[in-house]
Amino acid sequence: MTRRALPRPRSFLVGISLLTLLSLSGRALAHAGGVRGAGAGSLAVPTWLFLATGGGVIGASFLLASFVTDRAYVRRLDAWGDVVGGPGRLVTLAGRALGLGALALVLVAGAFGPDVGGRNAAVLLVWVAWWGAYVATAYLVGDAWPVVNPFRTIAIALPSIDRPYPDSWGRWPAVVGLLALVYLEVVTPLADDPRLLTAVVVAYGLVSLAGSVVFGAGTWFANADPVSRLLAAYGRVAPLARTDDGLRLRLPGMGLTDAGWMRGRCDVAFVVAVLFVTTFDGFVGTAAWAEFARALFLAGLHPLVIYATGMVGGFALFLAAYLAAVRAARRYADTFVSTAALARRFAPSLLAIAAGYHLAHNLGSVLALAPTLVTVVAAPLSPPPSPPQLVVPGWFGGVGIAAVLAGHLLAVWVAHATAYDLFPDRLQAIRSQYGVTAAMVAYTMVSLWIITRPGGAPPFV
Repeated sequence: MTRRALPRPRSFLVGISLLTLLSLSGRALAHAGGVRGAGAGSLAVPTWLFLATGGGVIGASFLLASFVTDRAYVRRLDAWGDVVGGPGRLVTLAGRALGLGALALVLVAGAFGPDVGGRNAAVLLVWVAWWGAYVATAYLVGDAWPVVNPFRTIAIALPSIDRPYPDSWGRWPAVVGLLALVYLEVVTPLADDPRLLTAVVVAYGLVSLAGSVVFGAGTWFANADPVSRLLAAYGRVAPLARTDDGLRLRLPGMGLTDAGWMRGRCDVAFVVAVLFVTTFDGFVGTAAWAEFARALFLAGLHPLVIYATGMVGGFALFLAAYLAAVRAARRYADTFVSTAALARRFAPSLLAIAAGYHLAHNLGSVLALAPTLVTVVAAPLSPPPSPPQLVVPGWFGGVGIAAVLAGHLLAVWVAHATAYDLFPDRLQAIRSQYGVTAAMVAYTMVSLWIITRPGGAPPFV
């Protein structure tokens, strides 16, 4: 495949304009504290002004994209790319060996290592190396999980009875599984208790292997496995993608504009769930949630019920907000395209938002605990009593804010490109984005508010 030249004059104008907006907001946000786990602090400007600035950046980027670009320019950006070759068999074997080795270390260290989370290799590997760092590579580089996934590697070697996967299930098991995993992480000491973590990893593995034996590994991990679905979705944000011809290099986020990979309401619900769980995981550590949970606790509700209510209610609220935005898109665009079809096409743009928030939420912790991880993994059964940590400077909070804004700006562009692909009339395409952009502004302000709140442990659990 021949590399297509990236359009330069307008892309340069758009890039400079967006960087200018980001730098202007950065001056207002520079005194915001760090990401959760990296020392969040108070704002030097009023909170309402800080949030309005972030929302204003998203609104301004929508106007900029609408007036500076045209259909031909969007198509050139979408089509830009080149095939850079495949990973090769040796790389594939190395990836599988790495996944199996990491799983073995997690099981051994979790069962026989120290019972203190900060000194246990299993806890650090799962939450720092995998959830914090590896998941970020899915949207920053590309999705290699089908190769690295140790449970998939084991499942491929097992016999399968290849029962037909029920069409009515769709990807709903992945939606429920993702919400359940995050709920379990929030309401239990899963991030601190190596024995509990090991039990959950074993249980998750058994479910994965059982599903693979019944339906086939390819079918199970493509439809029902929440982790595989999550990383595959994040992989569409990344600049590298696997194709039949090899690895294709593309612009970040362009994989989100492909039509057809979202096939039903379950896919829309999963994308919204990805965005929601990253937000919920940070929100439960804020003082606002603590006050809300305390009121329900004093009213007699059990903490597990409180968190279940917050999880289900919050997800329903996020989904309702998105569907309302899609209905507004259909109304303003004055189109015969169904609401369900619009929901499927615009939903992928939310993954860019989720990726930006995941990076903001975890980057500080990954950097701070990287020396701890290296030290503990070097001696997993007898680590030092006080493993070293890196002190993350206070200004690093600005990096988290920039990650959130970058994710939202990319989401605006993806929605813009999608609208031009859907509607033949330019004004119709622009109007279709009114509701989606309003939802993105709301999501932006919520995300920025959370990452500037002093973080803490979820109360009552």
